[in-house]
Amino acid sequence: MKTFPFSALARERNEVFPELDVADVLLERRDAENVWLVRDERYQAARAALLTLARSMTIVARSNQVLAEEALAEDLPWLTWLPEHERPQCVRELLAHLLAGADTGELLPYARARRSWTSTALAWSDPEIARDLANPFDGTGGQPVEGDE
Repeated sequence: MKTFPFSALARERNEVFPELDVADVLLERRDAENVWLVRDERYQAARAALLTLARSMTIVARSNQVLAEEALAEDLPWLTWLPEHERPQCVRELLAHLLAGADTGELLPYARARRSWTSTALAWSDPEIARDLANPFDGTGGQPVEGDE
């Protein structure tokens, strides 16, 4: 991957575009998200590979949930902080989003689900929060403040 300032696309495109023959190009922007340039052939190859991996992992998960959890835990070690009863749901949701994203090319829902599950795992990793999460909720949103009763 080669990195250029975003302005190079307009000023030095004769330097930027030839790089796409050998690598992807990252255009760095100061005031907005960076822009990634990739030749369609490489993008389609990566998308096809991701789809194959997502489908394969989904098949493994259907056949052997424990193995799927172990495989994902290699990449997502925070899974260990989730209670055992939540791990299968996490694996199912992440794989469903990954498969849908690989099929459509839209991976932001997967990224959002992953961040959400990571946050959940982080909450469970804190003993005090975990204790609160393990107790039944009274539906009031917490303890009443003095004088609210």
